[in-house]
Amino acid sequence: MIVTDHAIRYVDVVAVRHDGTAPAGPTTVIRLLCLLPGHWSCAPEVSADRIRLRIALDEDVVRTAVHGTVAAVLADAALHGWSVAGGGAAA
Repeated sequence: MIVTDHAIRYVDVVAVRHDGTAPAGPTTVIRLLCLLPGHWSCAPEVSADRIRLRIALDEDVVRTAVHGTVAAVLADAALHGWSVAGGGAAA
């Protein structure tokens, strides 16, 4: 979902914990943010089993790349037990 807010476009990507033995949201979001591209402007919202990333879009950050990159990052062994909600569809 792309939302316009004060002329800033952004996309929300939601990750969910599907394995109860995986680390909870507060630990996972730190790992997740460290693996995302450093130039992304991202605001996380975290609970134990759900992470919403609000990522600003610009000429270098496009919606399709955001979803693909987040899904690829969540495939990292350090983030086992987490995946993009809806199998990678826009949140």
